[in-house]
Amino acid sequence: METKHGVCSAFTPRRNSLRKSCAEIVREARQSLRVQSTQRPFTPRDGPRRLFGANSVRGDHGSRPPSAFSLHSQNFDANSRPCSGTRLSPLNHKPKFPDSSNAEEPLKDFPRFPIEPVEARKGLAWSRSRLLKSVSLTSLLPSEACTDEKLNPGPEPKRLSAEQLCSPDLSRDHRGHLKASQRRTRSRSSKNIKPDVDSGVRPTESGREQKTELGYGNSSTCPDEEDPESLVWNNVILPLLQELESVAAGSSEGSVDRLCDLCDRLHGTLADADMLGRRCKKRSGILRTLFHLVDRESAQLNLHIAKLCFALCVSGNNLLNICKLVFQISRSENNDILFEKISIVDSLLSVLNYGDVGVSGEALLYCVAALKFLSGNITILRILLAKNCIEIAQKLLQKLCIVSDCNMTLAGNILVQLTATLRNLADHPDSRPLFVSFYVIPSLCLVLRRYCEDKDISTNISRIFSKLSSYSECCLALARTPNCYSLILDLLSKHHQKQDLVVRLLFTLGNLTAKSEEPRQQLFQCNECMPTLLRLYNSYQRRNVSSSTVVQKEAPSPREPVAAAAALTDDVLVKLVRVLANMCIHPAVGPSLATNTTCIQLLMETLGMLKLLLSSSMDAMLEATRVYGNLSLHKDVRDLAMQNKVHKFVVTLLDSKRAEMCFSACGVLTNLALDPPNRVCLTLEGAPAKLVDCLRDFGPADWQLAGQACQALWNLIGHGSDKLLHAEERERLLEILTVYSDKEEALKWTQNEDEQDFYRACWESEFLPVAQKLIK
Repeated sequence: METKHGVCSAFTPRRNSLRKSCAEIVREARQSLRVQSTQRPFTPRDGPRRLFGANSVRGDHGSRPPSAFSLHSQNFDANSRPCSGTRLSPLNHKPKFPDSSNAEEPLKDFPRFPIEPVEARKGLAWSRSRLLKSVSLTSLLPSEACTDEKLNPGPEPKRLSAEQLCSPDLSRDHRGHLKASQRRTRSRSSKNIKPDVDSGVRPTESGREQKTELGYGNSSTCPDEEDPESLVWNNVILPLLQELESVAAGSSEGSVDRLCDLCDRLHGTLADADMLGRRCKKRSGILRTLFHLVDRESAQLNLHIAKLCFALCVSGNNLLNICKLVFQISRSENNDILFEKISIVDSLLSVLNYGDVGVSGEALLYCVAALKFLSGNITILRILLAKNCIEIAQKLLQKLCIVSDCNMTLAGNILVQLTATLRNLADHPDSRPLFVSFYVIPSLCLVLRRYCEDKDISTNISRIFSKLSSYSECCLALARTPNCYSLILDLLSKHHQKQDLVVRLLFTLGNLTAKSEEPRQQLFQCNECMPTLLRLYNSYQRRNVSSSTVVQKEAPSPREPVAAAAALTDDVLVKLVRVLANMCIHPAVGPSLATNTTCIQLLMETLGMLKLLLSSSMDAMLEATRVYGNLSLHKDVRDLAMQNKVHKFVVTLLDSKRAEMCFSACGVLTNLALDPPNRVCLTLEGAPAKLVDCLRDFGPADWQLAGQACQALWNLIGHGSDKLLHAEERERLLEILTVYSDKEEALKWTQNEDEQDFYRACWESEFLPVAQKLIK
């Protein structure tokens, strides 16, 4: 019998899902057992939480954003100015009225002149107080002029109307939320006092003016009743702000917990009054109080402050500093528990969802970086998945791919953080369907095309691909992405020196070509496919020889860096040869590779090198043997292998304790024995005796391997060459074949009932026909 059972075969989908034929079972058996999958490249745990890792190409750039900084209340805007950060030069002419569209409080009027008759001036104090009364507090407090109004919209639960909140029958419960009460909170006369625009500065006392409390706003007599918002402000919010400042001024040990509770009550009260976002006219007073609390440097308190500031839709410099504040807290793993307890993840995802690189790019950077750190915590990772983080990330990927050239550097920095976040999310099983359903994989390919020169981004995405491509649904999504093979080849060519990137891209290509004929052919037909792969092969083969020689000279205690470099080079070769092994399975690709002398020569060097160095990389041996198992179908390759003594090394592989290694070696020997002159050489190397041992050791547990060993024996001794087998070996072979040919005896080894059909099909079609020929 001079035909060879294929070492690997393509997967053919089952047509009838209710019943499988024997041939279909065998085909699936070949697929499940013999498609070799190497170990995914190891991804080391990130070191200290930093904006850019130690191996980042941005590590040496002095212009990169910092990971460490200090934040105090003075870092937040306390004066009104454009959010661009550029101060305007003083006016040299008469003042112009401000543009109400750029004001912090768009609902405020322009400064007003008094309508009452002019009275005699009462000195400098009087004029100062009148001036301050006519200016909004927000002009002296944080500027939000350039806010992206879409930031932090958040879901809005049902709230009480302003009229209900302002009802005199409402009072606060112990949490600061409003409840019904039988007593009035203020007398009728007090309701006639309506707060004017908020100056944030205490005016001087006079007989006609009331003193401003804590700088939150002025009050002046008015014949009409207060508006509903003013009532809520005076009756509920202002007392909370006063209490915040009072507790902050103290030094008791429990003050932080008390401040956190007050912030929570203030948040709930503003939400109930529908005064979150930018709807509160005096939000600047609230922000000023919150910003002063930052100086206490409490991570727990600062998270509460950040959560409330996000809810109040801060923008510009204040948004940047709040994002920096959250980033700073997230740098310590000890603070992860705070993020689990304080629900700020929604606010961070809202910044991602509505952020604009051109307006708030740096804030977006620190926000995504915080999520990168937090996604390393499995509990928070589950929260992120539950809150649709992957879909939000996909939309941000799309936006970052279309930024203008002037924002490319900042967008690239954000993408480093975002792709690292997705890398962490890809570890969770629940994330994989989301990567497919939200089209994240095509978006990542789009990013690679735009930022193909960026090594950090490319490395992060290669890690994502290496994780996801190990699963069939994700692998299929990547294979269906247009031009994905040419994209990966282009990256391999551009970054061929970066081993951690190369090994992951090769692993991904191996997964893509492992189970289907179409990807094998598509990859082979890409421009520069074989030249790129063979250049890599030659380069890393030379490195392997060099590093292995160094390790041998320094044995038995080689330097760790040298040994690690040698191991990584071995891993690159394993992944690369695996790609070649998968490609040559295709009936059109295999013959082309067999005629490629460079490829064959490199493969022979690999086997010879591994034999001489006795490398511990059995995976490299296995992959190279798999390639020969397919290419040795061609006589030119067989002749070249025999001339270079490759057959000697293959025979020694039969001593391996790994079934996969023996199976591949049996395949190569089956093909080499097709040529009569080779049979004597193989017999002299002891191939027949080792094939019998292989049949005895692995037969009952692996009928595919048993059938391949019998096929190799048939090609060696089944053509009147039985004299090549000694009498004792012949008797031992006959005894083994007789036992294994008994159906009951053969199948009793299968203990799992679910696999009985599978093993029976392999025994009937793979082993029994060849065994019966050998017995005769």
